[in-house]
Amino acid sequence: MTLIVQKYGGTSVGTVERIELVADKVFAAQKQGHQIVVVVSAMSGETNRLMALANDIQGEFAHGRELDVLLSTGEQVTIALLSMALQKRGCAAISSTGAQLNILTDNKHNKARIQNIDADRLKRLLDAGNVVVVAGFQGVDDEGNITTLGRGGSDTTAVALAAAAKADECQIYTDVDGVYTTDPRIEPNARRLNRITFEEMLEMASLGSKVLQIRAVEFAGKYDVPLRVLSSFEEGPGTLITYEEDSMEDPFISAIAFNRDEAQLTIKGVPDQPGVAAQILSPISAENIEVDMIVQNVGSDGNTDFTFTVHRNDHNKALKVLENTVKKLGGGQIGGDPNIVKLSIVGVGMRSHAGIASRMFTALADEKINIKMISTSEIKISVVIEEKYLELGVRTLHEVFELDKAKAERNQAASA
Repeated sequence: MTLIVQKYGGTSVGTVERIELVADKVFAAQKQGHQIVVVVSAMSGETNRLMALANDIQGEFAHGRELDVLLSTGEQVTIALLSMALQKRGCAAISSTGAQLNILTDNKHNKARIQNIDADRLKRLLDAGNVVVVAGFQGVDDEGNITTLGRGGSDTTAVALAAAAKADECQIYTDVDGVYTTDPRIEPNARRLNRITFEEMLEMASLGSKVLQIRAVEFAGKYDVPLRVLSSFEEGPGTLITYEEDSMEDPFISAIAFNRDEAQLTIKGVPDQPGVAAQILSPISAENIEVDMIVQNVGSDGNTDFTFTVHRNDHNKALKVLENTVKKLGGGQIGGDPNIVKLSIVGVGMRSHAGIASRMFTALADEKINIKMISTSEIKISVVIEEKYLELGVRTLHEVFELDKAKAERNQAASA
């Protein structure tokens, strides 16, 4: 008997009618002889509603233990409703919170990381013939406090459960039918990819792709969990996320990723001496603010400029931290720009192809799109540009790298 973990996001369970459709899909899978674990998110918009309530009480910086207690209730509603819908169909189903399944995390409230899952209870429930419906996005620390895993944490819950229970496949059901070469809402010619490597998907998740959460991809790659992205609303094969194969060397670019949730911060005129970067970034890290791209200019007259990006929601918080840092450094001017975006090209084939960066930069320059920052890795190139040029940039790069064509067509054109 195969064990399948299915995860349904907020839009998939956004209404009672959609929960009923999910119940039909889950019940059908069980009748085919599979053991099923279902991980669900809160109903669409519910987490935002709960967050707004917290902000009304504590302001925009609401955080900590009580916020986790509040936010975790969203998934509890969904697991109860879906279990009821399954039971109505004559399907044995039992709901479980993260704490009830012993999903043990660290104690970093609002951004906790899973440390261990005791799969024994899960297996007992499955062996008793139940569909186990699990609240995603949450766990419990070693003192019994409820914790949450951050936005998109239900993906991580699903993959971690699949790894712990040694599931045959982890299926992530969303409102799209797979991973695309870019967002079809921006580029109508975007194509669904039949398969993509863990490495590429990891880069895309880190670069702003909303299909999967980055920690979920990390888990899947680390524990070799077969991972497939599927649509909740239409049938199809979806996109399989797998290890790199020799035949996947071409095409050299697989996708265009972007992230609107970026903000840029700059300290000008700080001392150009060892340890300054640590003095700037250590207080930022201490406030649990994640830093992305970093650029330090060549120093002159004993001073330098230091620029980095953070999540847009952390922009104001980071500015307040930098004000204290400037005082300690004895000078410097602070600047911020919350209206920037990160645009990236991703592909494992970039390892064996030269000239990709120049082709990208030339295409953007031809459209008069200025590049503010650049970051590269072995399989991606990212640039920071003004937000108003995002859609033009995406469409331009998608056309230049011919991502509207199937792999075979691009390979034939390249060899011609």
